[in-house]
Amino acid sequence: MPELAQIFRTCGTEYYQKYGNNMLPSHKRALHDIAACRTEIMGGSVYFCTQCQDYRYSYHSCKNRSCPKCGNNDTTRWIEKQSHRLLPVRYFFVTVTLPDTLRTFARKNQKLFYGLLMRCGANAIQKLAQDPKFIGGQPGIIAVLQTWKRDMQFHPHVHFIVSGGGWQPDTQTRKPVQRDYLMPHKALAKIFRAKFRDAIKKQAPKLFTQIPPEVWLIDWVIDIRPVGSGKTALKYLAPYIFRVAISNKRIVHFENGMVTFRYQDNKGKWHATTLDAETFIARFLQQIKELFHLAADKVEQTTTSYSTVTDDSVMRCPKCGSEMIFIRIILPIKTRAP
Repeated sequence: MPELAQIFRTCGTEYYQKYGNNMLPSHKRALHDIAACRTEIMGGSVYFCTQCQDYRYSYHSCKNRSCPKCGNNDTTRWIEKQSHRLLPVRYFFVTVTLPDTLRTFARKNQKLFYGLLMRCGANAIQKLAQDPKFIGGQPGIIAVLQTWKRDMQFHPHVHFIVSGGGWQPDTQTRKPVQRDYLMPHKALAKIFRAKFRDAIKKQAPKLFTQIPPEVWLIDWVIDIRPVGSGKTALKYLAPYIFRVAISNKRIVHFENGMVTFRYQDNKGKWHATTLDAETFIARFLQQIKELFHLAADKVEQTTTSYSTVTDDSVMRCPKCGSEMIFIRIILPIKTRAP
């Protein structure tokens, strides 16, 4: 089966030569790392099986968060870290999205729009939560920004995990909700729309004048659904945090510069779409946010860590299962492009 790394190794150099001068450092780093992952470029170790008289080369992973092979290793650790923040209440999953009309502006002003999307969404939830008909207090909120749909098209939205209960400062008590209902989604959408409109008008007045006025009159969409206990909520949210734009198992065909991949719609139905490699790579890279790669200022500054093999390290032969002998370390190769 084809993999993302294969596509990057085959078509990444041409893409880099064409767009490299305008690429973000994080995009260059991802293009390099994913193409080099588990190859001699990353370095590794050499082992020898005395039974099969065969050598085995074990190359290091790139550890890039956007790599399908390396980016999903921290899910369990994150869940354990967040667990101490949980409350003994029901939790709800709130998804806040922008209308289609605003996505063009969001793509050109990502730092502004992403920040406002998260902040205005959280503020809207907090405002409506103060109503005693719903929570009557300050809820706990965990927010995660995602910028793509399952078909990798640009679609900025935020997932919020919201506690079904809130802190009441007047009485110094915590008030839980009594049913599987958090708050009305239509009312929340109206508050979010108003807060987002006011924030854009205040922080970017020139940009505000370019936005069609009717966007502030149409209905915005917010989805709210119960997700059970806190542990269940974290497990529900974790894939959205550590998920990369596309996994290798969804890439079904790659030939003659064309990539076919599968995606699942919101109703669970599977579809397939085919893109040329250049468009496919562009869609993948546009989902990588600079804030996750602050240390990667230049693509040539690729650093690979490796540990020295000790007596406790055992490599088994994939053919016969015998313990293999460590021969030597393979140092990483410095490269400037995929």
